[in-house]
Amino acid sequence: MKRILVALSIASVFAACSGNSNNSASTVDTNVIKQKAVAEEQARQREANARAVAARRAAASSSTASSQNVGSSSQPVSTGSGSAVEQPQKQGMSSRAKGALIGAGAGAIAGGIIGHNVKGAVIGGVVGAGTGYVIGRSKDKKTGRIPPKQ
Repeated sequence: MKRILVALSIASVFAACSGNSNNSASTVDTNVIKQKAVAEEQARQREANARAVAARRAAASSSTASSQNVGSSSQPVSTGSGSAVEQPQKQGMSSRAKGALIGAGAGAIAGGIIGHNVKGAVIGGVVGAGTGYVIGRSKDKKTGRIPPKQ
């Protein structure tokens, strides 16, 4: 039974890693899910951009009103928000998520082999996921995906 479990886990890793998925129904489902996620993200970005434009217009109208009362001013009026330019959100899976997934898979396989039971596989998966997350987070910090603390 243990050998069957190990063989199945190795086979599932190789099956997941193979790039041969031309006529698979799961590929179609995955593509539909990805398209929906992209559409939702684009809708969120449009809403955020609309809010930013509205805020800029409100700030511009208030600065125009104040400059008309005071006279002409050569300095633009600050809104005080501090972040006038929004950074675009990056697409794709973060290194944190990739690290957690890879770590969970590797940890589960290693834990199953070392512990010779399901309990070892679960513990190995949890430890691997945590370790992969930490490594991926540090990679995201280096690439700038996670902004530094202020």
